[in-house]
Amino acid sequence: MRSRIVTAAALTAATALAVTGCGSGSSGSSAKSIKVVYWQNLDSTNKLQATFLASMVKEFTKANPGTKVTLVPVTASENDYYTKIQLMMRSPATAPDLVYEDTALINSDIAGGYLKPLDAYTAKWSDWSQYADAAKSAVTGSSDGKVYAVPDNTDTRGIWYNKELFAKAGISVPWQPKTWDDVLSAAKKIKAKLPGVTPLNLYTGQAGGEASSMQGFEMLLYGTPAGDKSLYDASQKKWVVGSQGFKDALNFVHSVYSEGLGPAKEQALGANFGTTVGTELIPAGKLAMDIDGSWMPNNWSDSAAKPWSDWQKVMGTAAMPTQNGQAPGSTSMSGGWAWSIPAKAKNADLAWKFLSGTLQTKTNSAKWNTVNATIAVRKDVAADASYLTSVPTNKFFTELVTDTHYRPGLPAYNQVSTAIQKAMESVTTGQASVDKAASTFDNDVKAAVGDDKTAEGSS
Repeated sequence: MRSRIVTAAALTAATALAVTGCGSGSSGSSAKSIKVVYWQNLDSTNKLQATFLASMVKEFTKANPGTKVTLVPVTASENDYYTKIQLMMRSPATAPDLVYEDTALINSDIAGGYLKPLDAYTAKWSDWSQYADAAKSAVTGSSDGKVYAVPDNTDTRGIWYNKELFAKAGISVPWQPKTWDDVLSAAKKIKAKLPGVTPLNLYTGQAGGEASSMQGFEMLLYGTPAGDKSLYDASQKKWVVGSQGFKDALNFVHSVYSEGLGPAKEQALGANFGTTVGTELIPAGKLAMDIDGSWMPNNWSDSAAKPWSDWQKVMGTAAMPTQNGQAPGSTSMSGGWAWSIPAKAKNADLAWKFLSGTLQTKTNSAKWNTVNATIAVRKDVAADASYLTSVPTNKFFTELVTDTHYRPGLPAYNQVSTAIQKAMESVTTGQASVDKAASTFDNDVKAAVGDDKTAEGSS
């Protein structure tokens, strides 16, 4: 997630993309036609969502003769996708009827006037009671308490590790580190005993976007003693600056990259490094540990571009420990995606019918959570035995929800996230010391939100 200045040329390009992708003419304004926008990762071989949505369109149009659902995939990096959908939603000419977005964007899009409140719909929808409260809060406006999206999935994060490489390095499995030092100690053992193997992947830098912010940094930051008050203090309604926890997390990043425990810097700072990690480095046995998400099996399933059937016996999972092993002992981060109806959508009622009556039924939610290896947001799906066993790691990652954290769902988060990525990158490359990078972060946050919206963290 990245805040950026949009040039007139970029606006023109994005608008053209929207018009081209969605089609033009009377079909765009038909009372029985809707346009659905979703993200297609730059890794164009991953067609899981495209395939699933196509099946949903077929189901919906069969049940509703005469209707038309046009799917509009936007192929882009995650950060660029965020920018493009916001550009689309600005104008009635390009606004879709249904849009897929990261829940961390919800409040920013509300502030921009891009989204339609859905309370009139959810009030009459019996299935709304099945959604977990935490999932509902992620799509609720912080300023007005209204609902602006229907959660599609969530996720959790932990440590994936190669059991075979651990055994070769003399590290016993199953492995569960108790502190950050345990993680670094394992990485050092692997470096010493397994030349040619990258000990640990920690996403970093601006090109990585939210992978850097969440998997790379917030998995550390929220594991410091400040916990939920390490980035934003909700009790004071202020962003935290000047904290020792922030410096400690940056020190971990510094250790990984200055001591050669992570990927080569030029590789780690690449825009599509996540795909390389999941489809190449891990299956090839070139990476021993990866701090990553519950969705990783998508890279190795039978429907993936390069199926890897041995992953279930090769890969182990461990919870990310808190910094010093303090309670609750482990930590995780959760995000997730949701479906919103833009404020300028032409056919909101039909979009809601497609969303509530097809996309988000219990049956179809369970199907999607299963094929996409995501964590269920519906309570009835999360309790379903077939869902819990459909992917061998579903139970483990679902249990991490107990100690998980969510990003502050506020409009300023995208700027704070960018500041995190900048701080990480400067430490990773050695262009700034930890103290200097932390100071720059503090200044960036104060400039973004105002001094009066910041508070000093614990020293």
